[in-house]
Amino acid sequence: DAAGKSLGRTATEAAKLLRGKHRPDFTTNIDTGDFVIIINCKDAVLTGKKLDQKMYRKHSGYIGGLKETPARKMMQEKPEQAMYRAVKGMLPHTKLGDAQLKKLRVYADDKHEQTAQKPEIWEVK
Repeated sequence: DAAGKSLGRTATEAAKLLRGKHRPDFTTNIDTGDFVIIINCKDAVLTGKKLDQKMYRKHSGYIGGLKETPARKMMQEKPEQAMYRAVKGMLPHTKLGDAQLKKLRVYADDKHEQTAQKPEIWEVK
């Protein structure tokens, strides 16, 4: 639950769980992580002046194809995308990281489709 918590702190905990670093049988080259569901991303907090100064950038590959979105607009329109990109940046940029990222589900509010799996709550400090 990301409500009232820092976006970055929540993302680091999610990345740790996805990689499996909390488990005693953690190995860097094997995917031993758990599935992670992050809810209430719209209530996550960006500290300092990040809402006004941070920019999310993507490039189309064409000349002049750089698109910039301010963090304030991203948090209003697609807060789950901001959280997803934060977690993605903390995982390895390899095939293993892609496999771990597939075990992440991010939702803007508290409604999600994984209630049948009976997810356990992980407390973020």
